[in-house]
Amino acid sequence: MVRDDLYITVPSFFRCPISLDVMKSPVSLSTGVTYDRSSIQRWLDSGNNTCPATMQVLETKEFVPNDNLHRLIQIWSNSVRNNSASSASAAEEAESAPLSPDKIQLVVKEIGGEKKESGANCSLDALSKIASFAEESGENRRFLAKMDGFVAMLADLICSDDKELSPPVVEELAVRVLDLVSIEFGDFRELKRLILIPKEKSPNSLPPSLLRVMKQGRSSSSQSRIAAVRIIQSIAIDAESKLALAESDGLLLHLVNSIAPQTDPSLVDACLSCLISISMPKRVKPQLVRLRTIAKLREILKSPSVISASTTEKALKLLESVSSCREGMAELCGDSACVEAVVRKAMKVSDAATEVAVTILWTVCYLFRDQKAADAVIRSNGLTRILLLMQSNCSPAVRQMSTDLLRIFRVNSKSCLSSYDTKTTHIMPF
Repeated sequence: MVRDDLYITVPSFFRCPISLDVMKSPVSLSTGVTYDRSSIQRWLDSGNNTCPATMQVLETKEFVPNDNLHRLIQIWSNSVRNNSASSASAAEEAESAPLSPDKIQLVVKEIGGEKKESGANCSLDALSKIASFAEESGENRRFLAKMDGFVAMLADLICSDDKELSPPVVEELAVRVLDLVSIEFGDFRELKRLILIPKEKSPNSLPPSLLRVMKQGRSSSSQSRIAAVRIIQSIAIDAESKLALAESDGLLLHLVNSIAPQTDPSLVDACLSCLISISMPKRVKPQLVRLRTIAKLREILKSPSVISASTTEKALKLLESVSSCREGMAELCGDSACVEAVVRKAMKVSDAATEVAVTILWTVCYLFRDQKAADAVIRSNGLTRILLLMQSNCSPAVRQMSTDLLRIFRVNSKSCLSSYDTKTTHIMPF
């Protein structure tokens, strides 16, 4: 168990596995695991059909009160309240006060030295305190990142496939803390070495626990899932790691399926960033095309809900990357709705989004001379938008590509632009 001089020790089976607080109304699922009624009800109401601690699919979502445990918690609570006022006050202060760096070092040593002896409860209680400490400030995160062996210890917890030592809740906490300190740690090559599994040891390059957190993180705000995606992106630092990640079973499919309008916007943004990084090698792009990435990006760009400028920029950037291969270009040219969505995003988002959108349109209409794409641009009032762009304070590259596009439409269109002329010398924008 965790040292009493750090914070009040609560019997581990009195805590709800979800909230980590002492249970007020303990109830048991069909798997035999007990939770606080309010916490498990929120979990089930969110549409989940698994036991949060074991991740087993529930045969029934009904639960029964655990009266024996309820009585034990009441007896324990009464004994705590019957202590002297000074003892109670000191205990309350110890429970609520954040840990100091010195005490954090002791907690880290206990996780490393006692987890095999004390089981998951020690790691769970200690990691909860460490997570709170890391969330308080950048100074705390830098302290943890510089602590000898701390990042390696977190990686060991994440890579462990021992369910007793690393149950789902411990895996999630370890992932959240590693995400918080990874930027301050800075050595992403070392992080890659600690996390990425060599091919000779496993066909999957990622630890199963990291994939589980990414796919099934229990936090309603997707906090754990976002942390897992960011860790994966942080180790995609070279062609070798990007290809290894692309070949991990189910990773690309899950990332692509997560970029949907109904998904948490923060998770969508994180998944887009990760996909942009992994998609750089030429071998990965056709895989993304086969996973219907372009259709997913079309839905994001067409979504009536408010999407941040950052997310729009990333969606366009990923579309540009995926469509740079032969298979991707063929699919984009055949998807008129996607081309029209790109036209609508060519203005009023950001300068970065404008440049990527115009580059996509220039590629399909000018470089590849695809008539279906050109027709889609005309239908979506793209000619007017291109003219407005040329009159705006756009970059030289955007102005040149817009000029090239107008040349194409002057020749192919029966609109009033047939009389538009330009003497601008063609300059390749790349």
